Amino acid sequence: MKIRSRALTFTATALLVLSGLVALSAPAQAAAGLTATFTQTSYGSWWMGKFIVKNPTSAAINGWTLEFQLPAATKVDGHWNGTATTKPNNAFSVANAYYNGNVAAGRDTEPYSYYFISSSPMSTPLSCRINGNKCDGGTDAPPGAPTNVTVGARTTTRISLSWTAPAPGDFPITGYDVYADGALKASVDTTSATLTGLTPNTSYQLTVKSKDSRGNVSAASAPVTGATRNPADDTTPPTVPGNLRSPYHDSVTVSLAWDASTDAGGLFAYEVYVNGTLNQTVTGTTAKVVNLAPSTPYQFTVKARDIYDNVSAATPALSVTTDDPVGNGNYARVGYFAQWGIYGRQFFVRNLHTSGAAAKMTHLNYAFTNLNQNTFTCMNGVTKGTTANPQDPDQGTGAGDAEADYSRGFSAAQSVDGVADTGWEPLRGNFNQLKKLKAKYPNLKVMMSIGGWTYSKFFHDAALTPERRQAFAASCIDLYIKGNLPSYNGAGGAGSAAGVFDGLDLDWEWPGAEGHPGNHWSAEDKANNTLLIAEFRRQMEELTKTTGKHYQLTAFTPADPAKIATGWDITTNDGNPSVFDYLDFANVQGYDFHGAGSDNSWEPNRTGHASNQNTDAQDPYNFHFSVVDAIKPYIDAGVNPRKLTIGVPFYGRGWQGVADGGVHGEWQSATGAAPGQFPEEAGTRGYANLLASVPNCTVYHDEQSLSTYCYTGNNGQWWTFDDPWLITKKMAWLKSKGLLGVMIWEMSGDNGTLMTAIDNGLK
Repeated sequence: MKIRSRALTFTATALLVLSGLVALSAPAQAAAGLTATFTQTSYGSWWMGKFIVKNPTSAAINGWTLEFQLPAATKVDGHWNGTATTKPNNAFSVANAYYNGNVAAGRDTEPYSYYFISSSPMSTPLSCRINGNKCDGGTDAPPGAPTNVTVGARTTTRISLSWTAPAPGDFPITGYDVYADGALKASVDTTSATLTGLTPNTSYQLTVKSKDSRGNVSAASAPVTGATRNPADDTTPPTVPGNLRSPYHDSVTVSLAWDASTDAGGLFAYEVYVNGTLNQTVTGTTAKVVNLAPSTPYQFTVKARDIYDNVSAATPALSVTTDDPVGNGNYARVGYFAQWGIYGRQFFVRNLHTSGAAAKMTHLNYAFTNLNQNTFTCMNGVTKGTTANPQDPDQGTGAGDAEADYSRGFSAAQSVDGVADTGWEPLRGNFNQLKKLKAKYPNLKVMMSIGGWTYSKFFHDAALTPERRQAFAASCIDLYIKGNLPSYNGAGGAGSAAGVFDGLDLDWEWPGAEGHPGNHWSAEDKANNTLLIAEFRRQMEELTKTTGKHYQLTAFTPADPAKIATGWDITTNDGNPSVFDYLDFANVQGYDFHGAGSDNSWEPNRTGHASNQNTDAQDPYNFHFSVVDAIKPYIDAGVNPRKLTIGVPFYGRGWQGVADGGVHGEWQSATGAAPGQFPEEAGTRGYANLLASVPNCTVYHDEQSLSTYCYTGNNGQWWTFDDPWLITKKMAWLKSKGLLGVMIWEMSGDNGTLMTAIDNGLK
């Protein structure tokens, strides 16, 4: 398939210059010492703005990045001799081209300096920086010193301070350092702080410095004197806070309130404990505890501390169980959207809107993003795949589809809101359509799914050490939560996908087992899987402190008890960490119990139900799968049912050459996978396609196993699938078991019939 390119061509002059190069520079590296001078030239109907990068130092500097902002009225029509990334507010970041990155001592980038063109007149760019330094070579203006430093409440070991924020210099102020007698005691990002660990009955000289996003530090504030109290002056603790209560709680937050304590000398603060661990200190009689796990019981207590550091006894414990992620009494409807569905399936994000499915869903999982084979971090690759052979160990190595994700332009007829892409937006493709879908359905949570069957090869490597786990989680959060996509085909850039994804879905298939041929795995995976999930949760909670938003974390987990045992610590009542201590919920596999693969691997010679509710009494295998059996290990391990969804297929599995024995071909011999919806997917058809494309396939319902199948007759085709009859039975069962809801693989298989059955069954 030919990929449409937004790459800009070189001028004839630049091409001539390139033809004379005999060596290429190394990749760009940030360096200090360069300057950049801006000039503009009018050519009648258009203007050219040029930055000449100069090296005034005595040594060559290799690599530069230019950052600047243009007035809103200046529209840039093209960039040359540099790779430009568009940022908000008409700002740009430009990295050198491969041929002009090395600037010799005393030289500049002429005659192939970076330039841009515009159809409108220009003015001098704002906030010009070259490798982070001012383009004119000047020094940064540091922030001002804080003023009005005031001593507040004091105890025998603590002193509270507040101050007035100063004017910033060249960069925004990001925090403050607080000193006592010249020693750093606290670093905060607000205009107040409480110094702890001080010596009782001692006087201190206190100062504050401000610091900006570039690391520039101000002069110290005017010093003030503060003294800690003498503990001998008061040894009586405050009374115990009264009537601890919770006026409100949701899935991740619990609000607390209590009646005030009394103390003759005066109260300093209240300490709030969660499960016996200090969570926060407040001065009033209310608190909000955040970043909690859904569907989880917590114990809260409060103590009062007076100004002499006497501490009261704790209140009686208050037990509160957080709500589940969709609200108590509601049910999750989690559907996967296949990235590649926009090709042969011609299934677009728009279809979720027009079919009515989006209005019935709570979560949409985008499948999939990959792991880099060298760094073991999240990557948004551009190669759709290395081979069509499903047994190739490197089938997914280095693969991805940035074009489908955020570069491809969609027509008005393919767009959620009926507005076509121009091809110049920094966010196009499926990601932009997801953003439009969320605008129409603001309660819909969109999750980026990481891994899947083909992209799980390097999960083992990414989870192997603390450093790798940290880097893996940070990379995924940076790409998909913060939205810092790599530049590709004129799209992407810093923050380009911000707001698209509400969380991450981990699809490691499978820790402690090979899964797809060639996947890396070992016995260490089970412990490392828990540690990896914990690291994702830790970093997401850190981001929450900045944004105030809870980011959901889910996982796709197996139905096979053997795979659970070797890869997933699901026990929640043994006092040890479990994956469910960190997950909002898990999507348990409820399908593919039996099937024939596209290369006639798996079970090509015998039919079998792929998604039966109960164990079939006629099942000839010595192991048995069912939806009931899939959920049972989790419940037995103490997992809250409201942390579990069960998978439902929107597709069928089929065989051909099926003998007419048993009950309409159930569990009978076959000659291999039946022809699929697509040539590369033998044995698989979407539900709507199956009904329309397999002639004379009589549908049967097995009341004992609760399964649906169809059979075309002796030596014909036999298909196993879910239909509205079976879905209605499953929804009644999951409600009776108190499960969170249902997960669907994947949405393109349905024409709206199955989603309606799910929705009706969960009302």
